[in-house]
Amino acid sequence: MDWLKELLKNAGIADDQIETIVANAAKEAPKHVVPKAKYNELSTAKSSLETQLSERDTQLTDLQKQVKGNEELENTIKELQDANELASKKHQEELEKSIIESAIDLELTVAKARNLTAAKALLDREGLYLDKDRKTVIGLAERVKALVESEETKFVFESTETVITGTTPGGQPNDGGNPVDTSTMTYSQLSEYLKNNPGAQL
Repeated sequence: MDWLKELLKNAGIADDQIETIVANAAKEAPKHVVPKAKYNELSTAKSSLETQLSERDTQLTDLQKQVKGNEELENTIKELQDANELASKKHQEELEKSIIESAIDLELTVAKARNLTAAKALLDREGLYLDKDRKTVIGLAERVKALVESEETKFVFESTETVITGTTPGGQPNDGGNPVDTSTMTYSQLSEYLKNNPGAQL
């Protein structure tokens, strides 16, 4: 999965974290992502089906001209044309849904979701759609980022904050009570604590 390593590296992810993410992605991907070979197979099948439907529509149109004046046959042909159009639309929707689901799984895996099922349940899918090249799900990256950063949903993802270690309990709260243990604070928590307690000793 060299392409994934390259994406993570360009995103500024540390090498040791990249290896972990790629390993987890490789393990989870077969459960949720359509393999490239399978995708190509489905794409070929889709093209073949579209060709068949197009040929049928042409044949029905030609036949409709030949039976003009025969109301019963004209109605039958119209029903077949409508059925073809409905089948084509349904197939298109199912294929797009499959592509979007695969993209969601991959995006959440890269974001280090602890549990894909839980993360997917929290994801707002409203308005997500494929771009014209059918390769990118518009709006997905922003939705996943919002989940990762939200205080209400970030617990579903592995933390990317650095925990400050090696300090000893010594900072005093504003009321002069018991010492506060800063050894378990994250960087952001420690920064906030020092801001509120400028005289605290670490």
